[in-house]
Amino acid sequence: MGNFKFIKTEIKDVYIIETNLFGDSRGYFMETYKEADFKAAGLDYTFVQDNQSSSRKGVLRGLHFQKTYPQAKLVRVLKGEVFDVAVDLRKNSSTYGKWTGVLLSEENKRQFMIPRGFAHGFLVVSDHAEFAYKCDEFYHPEDEGGIMWNDPDIGIDWNFDGEIILSEKDKKYPLLKDSKITFEV
Repeated sequence: MGNFKFIKTEIKDVYIIETNLFGDSRGYFMETYKEADFKAAGLDYTFVQDNQSSSRKGVLRGLHFQKTYPQAKLVRVLKGEVFDVAVDLRKNSSTYGKWTGVLLSEENKRQFMIPRGFAHGFLVVSDHAEFAYKCDEFYHPEDEGGIMWNDPDIGIDWNFDGEIILSEKDKKYPLLKDSKITFEV
């Protein structure tokens, strides 16, 4: 479809997205989003907010969601490299509580499409990373939720030997079994 390759993951509705890169001695050009191509692939989202973060190696942001206003996210890395994870929290999903992840980097230029009803997090594995994402719902600070990044029942393999650096908020999130969160999507 156009300049995009939509790769299904083991969890329904979560996609890795690759784009064609057009480069020469001056640099490169690539499309990162084109509504018609995404809709043709069944990814019908209206993005309303773009966000960007900068983090150093070992920073783990997540696992986050909004409780009442769930967000779909199209995420990518501008600089560096992160391991990005989505955890299925959809009540009637056959993969509820399961995770899938992908390495996103400035070199591979991959994107990760995470639908509503998922917890999301990423770990910076390079010295520094700049991370950007589009959301289909506005951020509501009072609506934040999360689950513990190392929940043994979820069993995410972060494949990282260094020190994990968490925000104070992320250190206090409950395990999935204690959160009582499910999404009707």
